[in-house]
Amino acid sequence: MILLRPLIALLLWLGLAMPAQAAVTATFWSHELGNSFPHAFFTLRGVPDAGGPPVDIAYGFTARTLSPAILWGTVAGRLETAKPNYISGSDAQFAVILTDAQYAALLALARAWSEEGGDNSYNLNRRNCVHFVQEAARRVGLTGLDQPRLMKKPRSFLKAVGAANAGRVIQLGISGKAYLSTLPPLPAH
Repeated sequence: MILLRPLIALLLWLGLAMPAQAAVTATFWSHELGNSFPHAFFTLRGVPDAGGPPVDIAYGFTARTLSPAILWGTVAGRLETAKPNYISGSDAQFAVILTDAQYAALLALARAWSEEGGDNSYNLNRRNCVHFVQEAARRVGLTGLDQPRLMKKPRSFLKAVGAANAGRVIQLGISGKAYLSTLPPLPAH
């Protein structure tokens, strides 16, 4: 990790590795076992091209209550916003610099999967966190999303999608702590 920081700094200085903050960037994340089960989510960070306040938010989808009931069928789900500590302990898999239309599509996705959006049901086999990021990736135009064997494996799913979209996404594959340390501050609004 110590050797990774100078490399990231050099790549940032050259403008090669990390997304610029002139637009909103969607970063796709996985979180492996720990205090919670494996999880996938995405963050939105930057300033829309059309202007407006800076954006810095994370969206994921999970069961409202973690219990054995999630193994038996559909339960109540909830849209969640990940806390900075959780993001720091996750892995940034890849990023996509968004158009304002793609940014709006991801905000619409978050609304649709929230309680206010109508359908907030969670089903481990048909509507889990990986399905949520799959739909986010679809809305930003990524391909290679049909990965039925990986729909309960956040890291493997996101790595497969990143590989299928080489040249269209910014490959990261680094710890959240390392990635977050490279991001410039957002402009004040």
